[in-house]
Formats: sequence, C-alpha cells, structure tokens
Amino acid sequence: MLFTGGNIVTPTAVIPDGWLLVSGGRIAALGTLPPGGLVPADPRIPADAEQVPLAGRWLLPGFIDLHVHGGGGAAFDSIADDPTAIERGLALHRRHGTTRSLVSLVTAPLPSLTRTTAAAAEYVAGDPHALGLHLEGPFLSELRRGVHPAELLLDPEPAALQQLLDAGAGQVRVLTLAPERPGGLDAVRQLVDAGVHAAVGHSDAGYDVAAAAFAAGADLVTHAFNGMRPLHHRDPGIVAAAMDSPTDVVIEAINDGVHLHPATVRLLRSIAPDRLALITDAMGAAGASDGEYRLAGLPVRVVDGTARLVPPPDAPVGTVGSIAGSTLTMDRAVALAVQRVGMPVLDAVNAASLVPARLLGVTDDYGSVATGRVADLVIADADFTVCAVLAAGRWADERRIGSGPAPAQRATSRSGGGAG
Repeated sequence: MLFTGGNIVTPTAVIPDGWLLVSGGRIAALGTLPPGGLVPADPRIPADAEQVPLAGRWLLPGFIDLHVHGGGGAAFDSIADDPTAIERGLALHRRHGTTRSLVSLVTAPLPSLTRTTAAAAEYVAGDPHALGLHLEGPFLSELRRGVHPAELLLDPEPAALQQLLDAGAGQVRVLTLAPERPGGLDAVRQLVDAGVHAAVGHSDAGYDVAAAAFAAGADLVTHAFNGMRPLHHRDPGIVAAAMDSPTDVVIEAINDGVHLHPATVRLLRSIAPDRLALITDAMGAAGASDGEYRLAGLPVRVVDGTARLVPPPDAPVGTVGSIAGSTLTMDRAVALAVQRVGMPVLDAVNAASLVPARLLGVTDDYGSVATGRVADLVIADADFTVCAVLAAGRWADERRIGSGPAPAQRATSRSGGGAG
C-alpha cells in the first residue's frame, strides 16, 4: 500500500504532504510528495501499488500502552475464568490506535494472582499485540494503595516475588512495587536480575528511598503523582528522585484531565523531556457505558466517564470514593496532550509510542514511523479522532481509508521524494 498526502509524524519531524510505502508488513520507504501531489518517481514503489490517499490526515505510529487493565467491558484480571477477556479489551484499545501494549493485572490473593498471571502469560505468548505483562501489586503501600485492598498487600519476599515471575513464564515485563516496604530494594535488584522493569508506584517513599530504588535499577514511575506521597518543597518525593536519577527513568502520566491537571503534565514534561510516557490505566469500562463495574474485587461506579470506588455502606454521607483506574484511550490522551497541555504534536506522539517502545527495548520494530519498522500505523483526523488503524501492515478492523490503484503518471523528478 502507498499512503499519500498525509501529515506523517516521524520520531524527529512532521512531514507535511508525505508519502509512505508499506510492503511485507513493514515500512519500506517514506518521503515528501513532489509539487502537484503525484506519486513520486521512486524505484522502490511498485507500479501496481495500491494507493491510499490521506487527504491531509495525520499518519502516526501505533500507540504503545505500558499500563492498561481492560476495556470494552472486559477486565484483564478475569482471564482465568474468561478466556476472551484480554482479546476483547485489546481489540477495544486497538480501535483507538493502541497497536501494542502490556497487559496489567491488579492485586489479588497471592494464589489467585499466581493463577491469573499464568493464564494471562499463556494468552500473551500467543498474541502479537501484547508485549508482556505488568503486575501492579501486591507489593504496595497501604497508605497509597488506591483501589488495592489493604489486607492483600504483601512485603516483597524473594519467594513470593519469584512465584509470580515463574507463573509469568518470561512474560512479566514490569512489576510495580513500593520500595519502602521491608525487602523493597532487594526486590528491585531481584527484578532487574530477572530482566524485569521495576516500577516505583503506590508508594509512600520519600526522595531518599526512591533515589535508592532508582540507583538499584528501577527505571519506571507508575502513574506519576497518583498513588504516591505528594510533592513537597522539603520532601520532593518519587517524581523528583526520578528527575535526578542519572539513569533514564521513564515517568508515566494518565492524561485524562481527571488524574492530572494539564499544568502538572507540563511540569512532568519539563523535568523529564523525552522520558514522559502517556498511559491509560484503563479499566474494563473504557469504551463502554457508565455503570457498575469491579476492579481488584471491589465495586466501582463510572459516572460521566470517571471511575471511582463505591464507598462502603457505613461511610459518611457525601464520601467520595478513590479514583479507580480510568476510561481513557490513547488517542484521547494524545489529543488532550496537544489541545489542553499544549505539547507539540511530535512530543505528544512520541510519549505515546517511542518512549514506551524504548523502555521495553522494542524500537527496532515498534514505536515510530521509520523505514524498516513494523507498519503499525494510525490514521487520524485533524483533532486526532482515529479513522483507521493498521497493525503489521493490515487493517486492524473493518474501517478503511478509500484506496485504489496508483495513477499511471509519476513525477519525473525525485526531488522531495527521498526516504525518511
């Protein structure tokens, strides 16, 4: 397929009125159309290439979500009892541009979480859209637990941690923990030795403990400012420790306008340029209607797209439940980053694709529009509403952009037709 006339977002520039050739499931070439919008005279373009005119739409890399728990009414942590849960949730997010993601699981009793991890690992191993598992718990802080039940939280003892890693059969890519718990720093080292990214989150750690965790090898902050000690001018906490870390610690942001104020996202971008990763932290209600759901075994009520725990019956009148994940999709996160936060398009798109790909070590295949990469592509209108999605060079669902055979007439000059 030959895509023409789009605004192509590469890792370093936006190519206006660009062209891009997909062949064999990968990006074969790209460049700028010559004047007049003719198909460029490039020997790499087959004469019978199917032309897909983009008419000024955005052509973006497929998004990569490091942190998502479900969607379309499906919760990933129900996989042991509902074999289609992950498939349905990933399909919902793929419609919104997320072509690859981790599958996140929440805290549960250790035997149950072990069983769920094994079932999820088996599924993930056979689905190329999933890049592995993210375990959010159970080694979290009671003070910053959010929806995670306090009675299920554990210290990260080596045996318990290894039990989950063994159940994951090599598919656990990220594990969130509170490093201040007894054995927390040793757990970070155990994860790093196992090739797993240790993420600091749901933690009451101050600056010094967080800095020690990053020095021990932790390289990710789970949903910054949510589930952690607030920033204070004499105790700057986890985010400041990540900023000061000599290693490239990635900082997650739930940019839905609920979890973070736009100014807070601007702050994160200013202190961690090129290390901000947009995530959804979406629960099963993403892409579904308001109503009653469950997360970590607890009742959740979604009203106007915001998910909160249902307060217990004996709670004082007017009690507002804790935010319980989100109903965000990545296209919306990118749109809000540009429209409300004020991020340049290039930075917003990289935060949803290249930065997470770099963390996971998959940049040779995913995370950018560049020659040789897998053709995971998102076609979006000017406001970032997704029109169609390709995964590995194939339309990901029933949506298509009008196409036809390439015009017989080609430009006689190759000026402006160079590859990106």
